[in-house]
Amino acid sequence: MYQPAITGHGVFTPSQSISNDELVVAFNAYADRWNAAHQTEIDAGEAEAIGHSSSEFIFNASGIERRYVMNKSGVLDPDRMYPQLPARADDTPGIMAEMGVDAANKALEMAGLSGGDIDLVICAASNHERAYPAIAIEIQNLLGAGGFAFDMNVACSSATFGIQAAADMVRSGSVRRALVICPEICSGHLEWRDRDCHFIFGDVATAVVIQRDEEATGPHFTIQATSCATKFSNNIRNNHGFLRNAHDQMEDRRDMQFMQNGRRVFKEVLPMVSAHILTHLADTGWEASDLRRLWLHQANKTMNDFIGKKVLGRVPEEGEQPNILQDYANTSSAGSIIAFSQNSEDMQPGDRGVICSFGAGYSVGSVLVERA
Repeated sequence: MYQPAITGHGVFTPSQSISNDELVVAFNAYADRWNAAHQTEIDAGEAEAIGHSSSEFIFNASGIERRYVMNKSGVLDPDRMYPQLPARADDTPGIMAEMGVDAANKALEMAGLSGGDIDLVICAASNHERAYPAIAIEIQNLLGAGGFAFDMNVACSSATFGIQAAADMVRSGSVRRALVICPEICSGHLEWRDRDCHFIFGDVATAVVIQRDEEATGPHFTIQATSCATKFSNNIRNNHGFLRNAHDQMEDRRDMQFMQNGRRVFKEVLPMVSAHILTHLADTGWEASDLRRLWLHQANKTMNDFIGKKVLGRVPEEGEQPNILQDYANTSSAGSIIAFSQNSEDMQPGDRGVICSFGAGYSVGSVLVERA
């Protein structure tokens, strides 16, 4: 058995970003147009007028100030309200693969490796741009990696589930060096016309290299333990899928985009995640006081504050539970890895932390790491 370690990490950040103020202008223009077009139904009580959004509402509800996107103009067009991403020919790299390769190359450079050194690629994301061939296999080809590759979808928990799968294979010796890549184009499945959620998501891609600790050539984090859990719930759901045609459901339907019952998610997920982390620590022989840092899923500041306080038994001190969602918004599976990538360099040998992601499923995954 080998000791797996995270030896490199990288983040691809799109060049375009949307501030809350910009988003609100576009949304309110859309709302005004929709209300004017449906005034008769609204007056008759047959339809409900769409209320305005505001930057203050968004920040107070989420802690988000801006988000990066692959296409800004389409999202901010009141007559469109979703990204415009031109289709690519089959013989050119797909957009998710292109994002993933960028993040992967940064992670490989940090680890002192090249694509040819990798023998496992996992593309772990909440949505994939096609059913097959796997995005992971396309990335494997573009990197010149060997071995095998596969896609994984556990929604917002995809990164930690992917890390567990890769770490287990490195530990057993079935693979030597792995890449877990999370390209998330969340702008493509967000309903930008829904006031309650139009501000939630952003786009990004992350990557981590996992290999044997004994082969690491620089500062790294040993993976001491991993734990994953799922429990079925409809409270976060997206009904879009390849059977949509077969069901004769090609009309513009709200349930074909991201949907959630926010209050139930808060009520049910927070205790689940807090208990999961505490149980994982206990099973590993760690104490909450051993943790120098919590890199949590970046969905909502209030959620992270609750989990941090529950796990540590006190309000987290500055830097103990870093948030990046004010700049990136919710990037699904990538969020906890962005937080880790941007807030781990100062960790000293022996310092411990937990990477935790959670979301639709419900699903929750935690990775206990120690600076080597």
